[in-house]
Order: sequence, then C-alpha cells, then structure tokens
Amino acid sequence: MFRFQNQAGLACLCSILLMTACQGNNNRVELAYVERPVEVLYNSAARELDKRDYDQAIALFNEVERQHPYSEWARRAVLMSAFAAYQGRMYNDSIDAARRYISLNPGSEDAAYAYYLVAVSFFEQITDVGRDQRTTELAKAALDELIRRFPSSEYAKDSRLKLDMVNDQLAGKEMTVGRWYLRQNKHLAAINRFRTVVSEYDTTTHAPEALYRLVEAYLSVGLEGEALAAAAVLGHNHPESEWYSDAYRIMTR
Repeated sequence: MFRFQNQAGLACLCSILLMTACQGNNNRVELAYVERPVEVLYNSAARELDKRDYDQAIALFNEVERQHPYSEWARRAVLMSAFAAYQGRMYNDSIDAARRYISLNPGSEDAAYAYYLVAVSFFEQITDVGRDQRTTELAKAALDELIRRFPSSEYAKDSRLKLDMVNDQLAGKEMTVGRWYLRQNKHLAAINRFRTVVSEYDTTTHAPEALYRLVEAYLSVGLEGEALAAAAVLGHNHPESEWYSDAYRIMTR
C-alpha cells in the first residue's frame, strides 16, 4: 500500500469527513469536487481500502486522478482503483480500470499486475460447465496474454496454474455436450466434441474419457479402424486408466 507519511497536508484530513457524497442507483459513491492536496486524497483512499469500504476507496482514488491528472500518484491511483474494485468483487469495474491503466501506461513496471487483475477478474466469474463458457474463454485469452507478455513475472506462475483449470473447464464443457449427443444417438456430432478435447485439451483430466467415448462413438457408426486408433492412443497415453480397461473390453467384444 502506498501512502504519504508525515505531510503537512494531512492536517486537512478532517475536511474529507465534511465532503458532500451521494450514491446513485448503482451504489457508486460520487464525491463533490472540493480541491484537496494529492497526499490527503490518496491516503484517505488507502485508509478506506484498509477498512474494506471499496466504493469509497474507488471514489477517492478516482478523485486523485480527477484533481491531479498529471501526477505520479494519479497514475498509481488508477491501478489502485482497479484493485479496490477487484477486492469488492466488482469485476467488470476492475477490468475496465485495469485496461485503462494498461492503455495509459503500457511500459510501466506495474503493467504485468494490471494484466493479472484483468485475468483473475474474468477467472473468478467462471460458472459451472452446464452454463455458457464465454467468460471462461475470456479468462483463457487474458491468462494467455499475460503469460506471453510477462513469462518471467511473479504473476506468470499463478496464471499457468489458473490456465490449467480454465482448460479443464472448457474440456468439461465439450464433454458435457458430447455425452448429450451420444445419448441422443447423434454420434457424428459427439465425435466432433470428443475430438476437440483430444486435440486441444489433451493434458486435461478429461482426455482419457474423451478417447474412450471416441471408441464408443466410432464403433456405433461402424468405423472400427478409427475406434482401434483411438483405443491405441488411450492405451499408450493412459494405460492404467479405467477408461482404457473399458475400451479394451468393448473392442475385444
């Protein structure tokens, strides 16, 4: 947390308590314009953040930028506004603020953290595999971009772990749809889904079952050669898997 210390301007802090504030229908705090020293505004915002009053913290960080737009602390305040929104689970606001920071400061040493805020804000909005996975795809794109731009950053390691979970989620969605197609006897549509898992998400936990389901689906439409090839890949990559045992049994049957 960045704060000014022992500044004479802090004597004006009590004026913050007298500011006019209102809340709109979106529960956002809007501050009346009362010119104040940058150190007073920034430290007040930091204090509200410590108290977990995220709406007030965001309003004060935004006020730093509004009143002192060309200062170093205005630049920092944009990123802190994004962080406060993330902490308050206002993920879309966090994404917007972080992206604005990136556009204004693409070469900053804190740019990697701004990219990380975008990625984790998408990541924490991921829903279960039974729902639309648009947010999961956005999380994947954001994580990929962070890893590509900052492969050695302190955020890259965590991003790689999150990317594994995102890929598993997307593979799970393909499997859910593929199984549904199988139950509907729409074997060719199911095959396309399972092949996507095998080709794009082969390192996920769903890959063994996807190969088994391919064996099942290929046999159902009489493509014994393709079924044998899928079973061979399954046996080579996952010889101890229960899915390989099941595939071996239906192939020999």
